[in-house]
Amino acid sequence: MMSLRVLTGITTTGTPHLGNYVGAIRPAIVASQQPDSDCFFFMADYHALIKCDDPARIERSRLEIAATWLAAGLDPERVTFYRQSDVPEVTELNWLLTCVTAKGQMNRAHAYKGSTDANEAAGEDPDAGITMGLFCYPILMAADILLFNPHKVPVGRDQIQHIEMTRDVAARFNHLFGQGKDFFVLPEAHIEEQVATLPGLDGRKMSKSYDNTIPLFEGGAKALKDAVAKIVTNSLLPGEPKDPECHLVTIYEAFATPEQAAKFRADLVAGLGWGDAKKQLVELIDAHIGPMRDKYQALMAHPEQIEELLQIGAAKARAIAAPLLRTVREAVGLRKMNALPAVKEKAVKIALPTFKQFRLEDGQFYFNFSDAAGRLLLTSSGFASGKDAGQWVGRLKSAAALPADAPVALAEGVTSDDVAAALVALTVE
Repeated sequence: MMSLRVLTGITTTGTPHLGNYVGAIRPAIVASQQPDSDCFFFMADYHALIKCDDPARIERSRLEIAATWLAAGLDPERVTFYRQSDVPEVTELNWLLTCVTAKGQMNRAHAYKGSTDANEAAGEDPDAGITMGLFCYPILMAADILLFNPHKVPVGRDQIQHIEMTRDVAARFNHLFGQGKDFFVLPEAHIEEQVATLPGLDGRKMSKSYDNTIPLFEGGAKALKDAVAKIVTNSLLPGEPKDPECHLVTIYEAFATPEQAAKFRADLVAGLGWGDAKKQLVELIDAHIGPMRDKYQALMAHPEQIEELLQIGAAKARAIAAPLLRTVREAVGLRKMNALPAVKEKAVKIALPTFKQFRLEDGQFYFNFSDAAGRLLLTSSGFASGKDAGQWVGRLKSAAALPADAPVALAEGVTSDDVAAALVALTVE
């Protein structure tokens, strides 16, 4: 059975929190463990430069995110796990695709339009503060994808347009340079309808922008306990029935078995206090991520181990990317200057001394002999038949010198040596 190739990009800004784990990291790792999967996971650090100009933050975030995914169970031997910036073929393909992408298409990209609309609403120039990185973001994303020709790309609904643009760019390139061959697979956006959206401390979607997150690994067990303690609940006292349809239960159920979830709900209805409920939640989450946290901390203490794994992943990625890029370079005309096929030259016709036979009015047959320049060298006596004249012509053609008995007369100014030289030239040729 042909394996399904899936590619996932991992944003390298910020520190992963519990919502990231439940909504993206955990389901992606589970999917990568399927027997028919061929998964590529890359850290999109070039993309991070569009949003962040703090080198220290970029460096720290890459380390934390790589350690998080590895600690959470991503198997670098089973998948191809690499940094975008370690695969130079990405940026070269980015340029080749840029050269066939219409600017008008980029004008319609959601991120760019959102920024220009915000600027206009603020009374500023539409392009104020907008970099070419933001403007060309969809093309770099297309290069990330097409370089490995995945069949599916898991994305959120806000990223569907980028997959559609990737398909358009791929189809245009195939049409312009393919000559009946498709270099790029047209990928499909894979939308996971059941992706869990974990609520934050205040009940809204867990997000750093709302400052309502629960840390995944950072800060250890104490940070987890302190964050859970801040989850907003009502003022019902222990012993009073609680409504189980609350965000604390939603978080609990993201880690619980069906049996655990049913008991937790029943206990709340029976009057379980919020303090005890939060304690149970901390214990449940910690039982799940505690072993991962230990691995995370060990990886963070030895970043060289992460670097080694990423370099191995980059080598695996480039083994696939480089041959495709060579083919694409050839297609657009960026070819080696090999020797051109030899052109067969036309044979140059060299002028040679010539014999000419003719018959005069006296009825006799004659021949004369001229050199390569057309200078007359000799004329024969008359022969009764053309056959007799032809026999002498044949004899002279094979002679290296003028025979003494030849029935000929030398032309004015011609010597026997001149005739001999002409005969030799004729014989050599």
